[in-house]
Amino acid sequence: MSLSLPGRVVVFDYGEVISRTPVAARDALLQATGLTADELFPVYQELRHDLDRGDLSVLQYWRAIAERTGRHWSVSQVHRLWAIDYTGWFEVDPEVLDLVEELHDAGTRVALLSNAGFDFGDPYRRSPMGSLFETVVVSAEEHVLKPDPSIYRVTCDRLGIAPAQMVFVDNRAENAAGAEAIGAVGHHHVSPAGLRTFLERLAEDAPREGATA
Repeated sequence: MSLSLPGRVVVFDYGEVISRTPVAARDALLQATGLTADELFPVYQELRHDLDRGDLSVLQYWRAIAERTGRHWSVSQVHRLWAIDYTGWFEVDPEVLDLVEELHDAGTRVALLSNAGFDFGDPYRRSPMGSLFETVVVSAEEHVLKPDPSIYRVTCDRLGIAPAQMVFVDNRAENAAGAEAIGAVGHHHVSPAGLRTFLERLAEDAPREGATA
């Protein structure tokens, strides 16, 4: 039986929910930069918030990393590093994407809400994966990051739904909790099996939600 949640919209985070952790890309970045993991990734992660909020362009982001780590990279070098990092995020977990497709094909509305830079907007929307999503909300385009309440409200507004109709799935517990804070249902994603079990339980409970005593 297909998985369906009538009256709900399931909104997915992208990174490390639909996408896999880019382990190989991270190893390649260390080789390309000549930096150690302890030198690169704390700065990479700290400055990522500014990139994902839309405060830094891709070039500014990598130039800021270079400055913080004592390097100087030309545009061609930055482009190489960006390409390694960027493409690493597009290896998806087929179990999760198949679940998104299953929901979509059974008539459940699905959407994407991601903390990501401007460069991810078009691929999210125009990739084969993007054909499944009714709406895509990218943090850089809104200049606000999860778990700020406003980005969940923007998502609900774009979908034309009340927060209680949204089911939000994120690999970060604080982001799932941020959705719950506005009245949505949040799920902290740990595994595809756990996600399926969570959604199946919601589907089982759905008829009882509208029942009267």
